[in-house]
Amino acid sequence: MVEFALVLPILLMLLLGVIQFGIAFNNYLAVTDAVRAGARQGAVARYLPPSDRCPSVVSRVRESADNLTQSDLNVTCASTFVPGEDVTVSASYPYEIDILGMVVKSGNLTSTTTERVE
Repeated sequence: MVEFALVLPILLMLLLGVIQFGIAFNNYLAVTDAVRAGARQGAVARYLPPSDRCPSVVSRVRESADNLTQSDLNVTCASTFVPGEDVTVSASYPYEIDILGMVVKSGNLTSTTTERVE
């Protein structure tokens, strides 16, 4: 019992760290997938009026990342939307690994995808 009482706090901190890391990794995968979906939207957005192309890309990224807090998700779109040119979509989302009230690591999860406009 004494050994278990000594080891239990360490095991709990390790378990909480794994859970927090899993949440951060899940958010990273959501950001990466959303940016890919947005870049694909930009690659085929020739049929839209020029003023609606970047907003449609940003909208697609936000729709694809619906499990994230939308106010914290920063999305950028850069392209001339000329066929054969590139469309680059980037997004960032803050993360924080918090174990028992102590912030162990924090920063931004970022992802960028470039596709050629069709």
